[in-house]
Amino acid sequence: AGYKIALTTPAMRSMVGIADPVAGDLLEKSLHRSPARVRTADYRRLLVEFEIAVEMGEDLPAVQAPYTRERVAQAVAAVMPAFELIDDREADLALLRAHPLMLIAENAWNEGAVLGAPVRDWRSLDLAAVRGVASVNGLVVGEGSGSDVMGHPLEALAWVANNLAARGLGLWRSDVVITGSLVTSERPQAGDQLRFELDGLGAVELDVD
Repeated sequence: AGYKIALTTPAMRSMVGIADPVAGDLLEKSLHRSPARVRTADYRRLLVEFEIAVEMGEDLPAVQAPYTRERVAQAVAAVMPAFELIDDREADLALLRAHPLMLIAENAWNEGAVLGAPVRDWRSLDLAAVRGVASVNGLVVGEGSGSDVMGHPLEALAWVANNLAARGLGLWRSDVVITGSLVTSERPQAGDQLRFELDGLGAVELDVD
C-alpha cells in the first residue's frame, strides 16, 4: 500500500539516537478513509500524527534513481491530509537510544493511517507553504506548514524513493506515502474527535472510542 517516513527533524533523530530519517511500511489492511473510527483498546499506547500524504501516479523504479524533488513531483497523482496511527508500545527512549535498530524492527511504530479525500488538482499549491491546523474536540492543538517536513513534503518523498532504491526497491503507481508530521503528535483518549485541515487540501477526521 505504501510507506511512511519518520524522524524528519534533527530534534526527533537526536531523541532516539539515529542520524537519518527512517522509512516504514504502510499495510493495506491498516489504511482507513476519512471519516474513520478506531479503538484505544486495540493499541498499547495510541498516538496520532498530522501529515501530508501523496498517492503515486506512476512508478519510480530503483534503476532510475537517484530521484530529485522535481522528479518525484511529476509522479504524484494526488495529495491529501492524513493521520498516522502510531503505537510506540510505551517505548523506553533510553533503551531505544542504546539500540536504535529497534525502531526499524518495529516498523517505525506505524499502525496505519487515515486518509482524506485525494486532491488531484494540487499542482497550483505551494506544498511548502500549505498550512495545517490540528484540533481535538474542536480545540486547536497545533499548527504547522509543509516546510516543517524537511523543508518541503516532496523532499521527504524523494528521500523515501532513494532509500527504497538503495535497497533495490521502488515506489509504484497507487502507493501512498505519508511524509511526516507537521504538528507534534497527540495521544487521544476514548471519546475524542480529531480533525486535521490543510489549506486547499481539505480535512481528515477521526473518532476514537
